[in-house]
Amino acid sequence: MALEITDATFEETVLKSDKPVVVDFWAAWCGPCRMVGPIIDEISKDYEGKAVVGKVDVDANQEFAAKYGVRNIPTVLIFKGGELVGRQVGVAPKATYAEAIDGLL
Repeated sequence: MALEITDATFEETVLKSDKPVVVDFWAAWCGPCRMVGPIIDEISKDYEGKAVVGKVDVDANQEFAAKYGVRNIPTVLIFKGGELVGRQVGVAPKATYAEAIDGLL
């Protein structure tokens, strides 16, 4: 399962990570988010120990969604060394996320 990331844990978990980080910004009421959720969970298993994979519930945690301009969900952001290096808005196949991570490993 992907990590649950909150505004309180975002900086430590995402920005200070020494591994690439995938963050899925989602909400419980969002249909497309429910399609991306299982893909993100699979990616978290596939890249365990190599990358950090987490989810931010935008209804409960709005600070970093606003900071990174997340206006539509699902939005998956990819970070390396505390810098935003990739963005995928909407539903994408698992391979799209995997390729983005592989390019950073």
